[in-house]
Amino acid sequence: MPSINETAAPVRSGLPRDEGLRRGLRNRHIQLIALGGAIGTGLFYGSGESIGRAGPAVMLCYLMGGVIIFLVMRALGEMSVHTPTSGAFSYYAYQYWSERAGFVSGWNYWFNYIGVQMAELTVVGRYVQFWFPGVPAWASAAVFVVIITAVNMVEVRAYGEIEFWLAIVKVAAIVAMIIGGALIVFTGIGNGGHPVGVSNMWVHGGFLPNGVTGMLTGLVVVMFSFGGVELIGITAGEADEPRKTIPRAINQVVYRILIFYVGTVAVIVALFPWDRLGTAGSPLVTIFSGLGIAGAAHILNVVVLTAAVSAYNSGLYSNGRMLHSLSRQRNAPAVLGRTNRFGAPYAGVLVSSGVTVVAVVLTYLFPDTVFLYVMAVTTIAAIINWTMIIITGMKFRTRMKASGEASAGFRMPGSPVTSWLVLAFMAMLVVLMAFIPSYRIALVVGPIWLIVLFVVYQIKVRVQSCE
Repeated sequence: MPSINETAAPVRSGLPRDEGLRRGLRNRHIQLIALGGAIGTGLFYGSGESIGRAGPAVMLCYLMGGVIIFLVMRALGEMSVHTPTSGAFSYYAYQYWSERAGFVSGWNYWFNYIGVQMAELTVVGRYVQFWFPGVPAWASAAVFVVIITAVNMVEVRAYGEIEFWLAIVKVAAIVAMIIGGALIVFTGIGNGGHPVGVSNMWVHGGFLPNGVTGMLTGLVVVMFSFGGVELIGITAGEADEPRKTIPRAINQVVYRILIFYVGTVAVIVALFPWDRLGTAGSPLVTIFSGLGIAGAAHILNVVVLTAAVSAYNSGLYSNGRMLHSLSRQRNAPAVLGRTNRFGAPYAGVLVSSGVTVVAVVLTYLFPDTVFLYVMAVTTIAAIINWTMIIITGMKFRTRMKASGEASAGFRMPGSPVTSWLVLAFMAMLVVLMAFIPSYRIALVVGPIWLIVLFVVYQIKVRVQSCE
């Protein structure tokens, strides 16, 4: 990625932003879009692998990861409140770092969310097969691609309403699952009157059954679950009152996610021996099926399917807006900046949706392994994205200090110490990936992807200089 010491380009006050998009998202939309974007496959399906590595200590993984993501979001929030735009961190990198940084940041985020969308699609078929084993997983994925693409072609308020209710389903289910799980643990309701207790947290090899190493490798898997929270920054360009809604969303959504994630995995490892969960389907469905609760597994399967569809929906929304912003920076073809009569960036949506069709093909070719590999590549892209947000935030604050301009009152806490802490954490994640076989592919794909971006950027600069 661009060097942290790269000389920042002058602020481009005349750079066009968000033309054609409409401010139609209200506070409740933004709260639930951000929450829904982060509560998806990483929790409902990917948590099986993280529990398998860390055991009950996975709760600590979510806590540590949550603190880091909160700091990343505060860095992004400081810039979003100052300059609300759907280009978010790409636009800020372009403004306060360099044109190349804006190019790399925007296209990497697009690549990141393409991976998220592909991960969601690869498991949709598995959830459908819970009821219809004979339906090919790739066929289910293809149907959902068409439906969600159509949703993203309408006006943003309609999208906000749809995502609001999809997220409500997920949140209500998680709350019910936590409360219901607690009743089973402490009262035995739903388990023949026999309280399960919390001994499963330590009797199967201890709280740290695989030691500190297991917990650290579990942390890598957990970080995939937090991908999507930065969607708050993307919504700023279409929010009614961004300087009020963005700080509120960031502060509330992060701690809600922590409660949901930590609460959910706490119930999971208390109800069922961690070493019997594995990666075969959603741990939530596995738990309630194993406890013999009539109908609960079917209800939860509806929820996890809704979660995957919702997360794919949020990914397509954000990618359409990111391509729209990149085109305005002249960092993407001009056609991707076009909007339809509803104010939706239809070109960016269609291109993003078309690329994710690759997931349908991969699901057909590699149904048993595609999810883990897509999750690995998505995680390295997310790490690059979070790293660039922190570095851009540091450059933003330097620029504000030099100019004497206020940063709109929503500051990154503990900066610059906390910024360097986040960067060190991201470096540690990259090192840990080398110890996880399914994640090693990310250490190859990540550098290759960055090299491709640098080369394409240089080609773009030369072409534009000849125009």
